Amino acid sequence: MYQIDFSKPCEVHFIGIGGISMSGLAEILISEGFKVSGSDRAESELTMHLRELGAEIYIGQSSENIKNPDVVVFTAAIAEDNEELVAARKKNIPLMPRAELLGELMKNYQEAINIAGTHGKTTTTSMITEILLEAQKNPTVTVGGILNSIGGNIRVGGSELFVAEACEYTNSFLSFFPTISVILNIEEDHLDFFKDIDDIRYSFKQFIERLPQSRKGFLVMNGDIEHKEYFLNNIKCDYVTYGLSENDNYRAENITYDELARPSYTLVVNGKKSGTVKLSVTGEHNVYNSLAAIAVAERLGISLIDAKAGLKHYTGTKRRFELKGEYKGIKVIDDYAHHPREIRATIEAARKYPHERLVIVFQPHTYTRTNAFLDDFAKELGKADLVILDDIYAAREKNTIGISSKQIVDKINEAGGNAYYIPGAEKIIKFIDENLQTGDLLITMGAGNIVEVGNQLVSM
Repeated sequence: MYQIDFSKPCEVHFIGIGGISMSGLAEILISEGFKVSGSDRAESELTMHLRELGAEIYIGQSSENIKNPDVVVFTAAIAEDNEELVAARKKNIPLMPRAELLGELMKNYQEAINIAGTHGKTTTTSMITEILLEAQKNPTVTVGGILNSIGGNIRVGGSELFVAEACEYTNSFLSFFPTISVILNIEEDHLDFFKDIDDIRYSFKQFIERLPQSRKGFLVMNGDIEHKEYFLNNIKCDYVTYGLSENDNYRAENITYDELARPSYTLVVNGKKSGTVKLSVTGEHNVYNSLAAIAVAERLGISLIDAKAGLKHYTGTKRRFELKGEYKGIKVIDDYAHHPREIRATIEAARKYPHERLVIVFQPHTYTRTNAFLDDFAKELGKADLVILDDIYAAREKNTIGISSKQIVDKINEAGGNAYYIPGAEKIIKFIDENLQTGDLLITMGAGNIVEVGNQLVSM
C-alpha cells in the first residue's frame, strides 16, 4: 500500500475530486505542500475553490488527465472501466482508495478522533468540532456536511487533533487508524454490501479493535446498543458508555424542551450531577449525540464549561433539520434522513416544533435500501399527517428489483395514513401550493436532491 508522509509531499491525482469527502482530503494535502490534480464530471463550488488553492482541475474524466502523479486516489463509486483508472494501471501508477488515504492522513496526528455509526455521524462530528473551537484547540476536521463555523466541510488545523467521520459502507473505516472512536449506533443499512445485521456488527467489532489496545486507545459507545458486550468483551483500551441509563458513565436526566423543540438536560458523569446542558438543535437523538461529544471532550482534557458552551453554539449542519424559510405561512425544513430510524427521530423532533399539520416530502435513497426497509419506511412516514413520495433516488444503483415509491404509499394508505405518490419536483410544488395552508410544517426529507423542492418554494 502506498504511504502518505507529510514530511515528503508528492503529487496526488483524485478521480472525482469534487465530492464532499475527496475535496476535503485534497485541501488538506494542498495545505501540506502536496501537488494536487483531479477530475470531476461537472464544475462546482468545491472544484472552483480547489482551483483557487492551486489544484489542477479537469472537468470530464479522460485518460489524458493522468500525467505522471505519484499516486491516484479514487472512491468506491468509480467504475472499473473508468478511463483514468485504466490509464493509471497501464502506467503502473499506485492506486489508493479514498478510505486508505484518509487512514494514512490519520497517522500524521497525535490524536485521530473517528465518529462511526449508522446515523448521526455528521452532527456528532460537528458538535465535537464546535467544542474544540470553543476550547481554542486547532483541529483538522473533515465532516460529511457543511458546517458554518468552519465555512464548509473541511478545516485545516494543526498536527495534534484530526476529527473525521468513519463510514462503515464497503468497510471503509477498516482502513483507519483512530486513537479515539465513537460508536453512535449499529443498525441494518447498506444491505447492498452487508449480508445482514450480524455482518454489520462484525464490521464494527473489527473497527473497534483498530484502536490501540492499551491506555492510549479510547472508545465512547452508546449504552443502548444491542449486544454491546459482544463489542466490549476482551478489549484492552479504555471505554465509557453514554445514554439515559443509570449504568452509563455519561447520562442525561430531566430532559425538557423549549418552544422550538430544543432540549436541555441535567448532565450526570459517573453518578455525579454536573450542571445543565442546553442545546440549540432539536430532538432527543441530539441529546445522545451531545453526550458522546462531551465524553470525547473530557478525554481530551477540555473543561465541561467549554464543552457546554461549544454545544450551545452548535446550531446545526446543512440538511440536518435545517430551517430553509417560509412559503405562504408554511415553515419549510430540510432533513437528510434516509433510514427509517432517522425518519422516526426527525418526526419525534418535529412533533415538539410548533405546527398545525406535519407534512413530509420524502425521496427514498437507493433501490436496495427501499426494498430492505419497505415496511419500516411506511410505518415511520405514516406517523406524519400528510406524506408525499417522490421517485427513488438511484444514486449508484439500477432498479433490477422492480421497487417503486408507490409501494410505500400503498402501505401507508392501507394502514390508514394519508400519502400520495407524486413524481417530480414541479408536480410536488404544484400539489403543495394547492393543498397546504398557513401553519403547516413542511419537511423535505432524503439524501438525494429533494432539497431543491424546499429551495424553490422558499425562493418563490
